[in-house]
Amino acid sequence: MITVDLRSDTVTKPTPGMLEAMWSAKVGDDVFGEDETINTLEAKAAAMFGMEAAIFCPSGTMTNQIAIKCFTQPLDELIADQTAHVYRYEGGGIAFNSAVSTRLLNGYRGILTPEMIEPEINAENIHYPHTSLVVLENTVNKGGGSCYTLEQIKPIAELCQEKGLKLHLDGARIFNALTHTGDAAVDYGKCFDGISVCLSKGLGAPVGSVLLADKETIKYARRIRKVLGGGMRQAGFLAAAGIYALDHHVDRLKIDHSHARILGEELSRLPWVSNVIPVETNIVLFDTVEPAAAVLAKFAEKGIRASETDKHRIRFVTHLDVHAEQVEYTVDALKSL
Repeated sequence: MITVDLRSDTVTKPTPGMLEAMWSAKVGDDVFGEDETINTLEAKAAAMFGMEAAIFCPSGTMTNQIAIKCFTQPLDELIADQTAHVYRYEGGGIAFNSAVSTRLLNGYRGILTPEMIEPEINAENIHYPHTSLVVLENTVNKGGGSCYTLEQIKPIAELCQEKGLKLHLDGARIFNALTHTGDAAVDYGKCFDGISVCLSKGLGAPVGSVLLADKETIKYARRIRKVLGGGMRQAGFLAAAGIYALDHHVDRLKIDHSHARILGEELSRLPWVSNVIPVETNIVLFDTVEPAAAVLAKFAEKGIRASETDKHRIRFVTHLDVHAEQVEYTVDALKSL
């Protein structure tokens, strides 16, 4: 029986080429700024997005939380969608790390607009927290991989600049978004004060995320990373995987998107599926007539692993370790339920 792991794009294993790059990496002490491979990764990622500098961290949660700490002060408030990863899935870090409150909005599939944001910016009043930051997510995990286009982002950036707010992007799956929209990564640096780019999701690296910003922000970010325990030493072995991923695994994301569309189209035809969220990238969210737990048990009998995101909602995520024959097998299995 074939095993197909559709729980997340974080379950990928390094490819042979990536392993070779990791083993041959030149390393040093990164806390001293002496790891050649990490320095190369940081410069490469910053240049790709038109930003001045970058810092390599163990996880996307850390890069997001560092960014929030950099861009806010205690008693401030940030604005985000109510599905935002920084709010729902980072352990309450906004409050714990930064002593900041969160104003949650209800975007369409997690996508915000300037018209939603502007009324929620607090006036200067001692009764209100000071609004200092807007956080966007691209793609939106809870939105089923929904994407902002650059044309949607630009007016939000203009609003933030006008109101004196910082704008941060949780770009955990930003290359999936760019693959879908066709926008250029380098143009993002003109819109955002900070960008978090995860290397261990669709790009397939085993560990790591980079925070991109201007030089002064990254200088402060290194201090925060140290306090959070994220100052790794000879971590160039991990950074080498990130460089390999940026060089070799971006263009292939369209394959994952194609596989997700195939699964979404099949699910939409099945009587035990009540709804399929439109598929844009590599995430497929669908609602089931039976409780999701019961459906997942049936999947398990056929060697298919997926995630329950609500009582009647299941998530599939395609990635580089899900191949065409596994997609075909999954389609046949879905039909047989």
